[in-house]
Amino acid sequence: MADIAKLTALIEPEAQALGFDLVRVKLFGGAGDITLQVMAERPDTRQLTIDDCADLSRRISDLLDEADPIESEYRLEVSSPGIDRPLTRLGDFADWAGHEARIVLTAPVEGRKQLTGNLVGVEGDRITIDVNKHQEMTIGFDQVADAKLLFTDRLLAATRPLSAEGADEEEFEEGELEAADTNTSEGQD
Repeated sequence: MADIAKLTALIEPEAQALGFDLVRVKLFGGAGDITLQVMAERPDTRQLTIDDCADLSRRISDLLDEADPIESEYRLEVSSPGIDRPLTRLGDFADWAGHEARIVLTAPVEGRKQLTGNLVGVEGDRITIDVNKHQEMTIGFDQVADAKLLFTDRLLAATRPLSAEGADEEEFEEGELEAADTNTSEGQD
């Protein structure tokens, strides 16, 4: 597979030219079914519109057609990070302090390979998380293999969409949102 650092170096200037911050570049899948996933956001709203995604997709597609950095066929997927967004930059951990996250570590710390709890904040290159049913733990950013916010009512309230036009309307009674999230997210990570 192609080198993610090289792909990122190609894609990031295209995102920045449109005024977007690049959140993640990820290549996944197997032979014949490879997907290049690009997540970006507007710095002021932390979202992208459908038109933003289309503009970025066209720029990246043209660039990748010319540079040809991926040896086989692939599918290009351009999106905003979504509500339960990946945390890929050190600043993400500070920006989303107070929200619940799951952090997978590169190696176990205090016998834990995964930390789930409320983000407390960042000091230097160190992240503090209040681990559920345990205690606050501080780890280095370099110890993070993967991290994402967890979908909660509090996160939903904090992330209002730019526009709800075209969205399906569903009404939830108080407390039902957590139950609906539990039922739809089983087996996802």
